[in-house]
Amino acid sequence: MKYIKLSTSFNFGEVVSVIIASIILPFLPETPIQLLVEGLLYDFGQLTLPFDNVDAEYLKKPRRFNVDSLKNFMLFMGPISSAFDIIIFAILLFVFKLHDAPTFQTVWFSYSIVSNLLGMHIIRTSKIPFIQSNAHKMVYFSSILLSIIGIITPYTWLGNIIGLVPIPFEYIPIIILVPILYCFVAMIAKKVYIQKYGEWI
Repeated sequence: MKYIKLSTSFNFGEVVSVIIASIILPFLPETPIQLLVEGLLYDFGQLTLPFDNVDAEYLKKPRRFNVDSLKNFMLFMGPISSAFDIIIFAILLFVFKLHDAPTFQTVWFSYSIVSNLLGMHIIRTSKIPFIQSNAHKMVYFSSILLSIIGIITPYTWLGNIIGLVPIPFEYIPIIILVPILYCFVAMIAKKVYIQKYGEWI
């Protein structure tokens, strides 16, 4: 359920972001190959979820697959991640006046990987992550490693092959700080969701 809800909410949000960006921007926010590589790196992080620790209260009773619960989660959390994508677009366009397609695509590529991997820790538990509920060490390790890979890929031959370019230093804080802000907002949204629907994962 963690994997399914994570995937549907983030993917739904990203689809919305791509549609909005494709209308606004004179170029694609990411090329198809960049989206596929980004998704592959993020999926590697999710592959560690079967090893993850599960909150004790979640195991007290059997759980059934609930399509309505999945739909509610996707429609509630997906737009929040999409809203932060749009914040990134706005910062790049209106603050940095960035209209260079390869650099724009590269920043969003790295941001999306870091944001999704960090957001995974918010969504994996109904509690406060890192404080009330700790993930398995493999989940922590993969999140850190793949976030680093997501940032350094544009500087490698693989990044060059898929059309990424080295990220100018002034954009690095965006890639790190905006995902942290997303996590704080997602924590508030999580409390609202639990109060509304009486469940989380």
